[in-house]
Amino acid sequence: MSAANQNQRMRAARAELLTEADIQTVQNQSLIQDRRKQICDAATELFLEKGFAATTIRDICGRSKVNQASIYDYIANKNDILRRVLNQLWFREDVQTLPEILLDESIPLEDAIAQFLRQSWQIKRKGTLLAYRSVPHLLPQDRRALRIREMALMKDLSDHLHRRLGLTEEDRRLDIVANLLVFLQAFGPMRDWLHPDLPDEMMVRTVAAGASAMIHAAVSQPEA
Repeated sequence: MSAANQNQRMRAARAELLTEADIQTVQNQSLIQDRRKQICDAATELFLEKGFAATTIRDICGRSKVNQASIYDYIANKNDILRRVLNQLWFREDVQTLPEILLDESIPLEDAIAQFLRQSWQIKRKGTLLAYRSVPHLLPQDRRALRIREMALMKDLSDHLHRRLGLTEEDRRLDIVANLLVFLQAFGPMRDWLHPDLPDEMMVRTVAAGASAMIHAAVSQPEA
């Protein structure tokens, strides 16, 4: 598949956001944006501290300072808040995907992986934690949207690696590698509790070196 077609596929996947409730009780758009930001900021911290299931609307009102009598003028329910937060933090477009970085073939593979991990771990940390922790509580259509994004990313990554390493699309080893690399994107945020004292850059370079070595070792072996 050409790079242009791959980019179209990724753009289509990025357009697959979680559906937010259409609430039109309040007409003042500036007020709506301010209140929703208050609500979503407070909910993000509470979801990460207590978990989605244990957090109540009352908790969110208390943390956000939005009155419980008026909060439903801005959001539909707790799941609607979660969708809005994930759209902002996990579906964000200001972090390059690894396939996008690999478009620049002058960047060595290990450096490309390091750049991808560095950006993801710094900018998408809260979104990644929230996405993985809240999956059991997502509605089926929301899990589908997350899955579509992950599958598109893995397929694009596999295609880019096939082209860079000169392998045919029939070679499925890089599909496995792409799955592992997407998992590693979540590794940095998820390991915070285990090694909070390790410098982020040490983690980035170590994981990138290991991932690059894994890729080269995998493709150097004959296919089974």
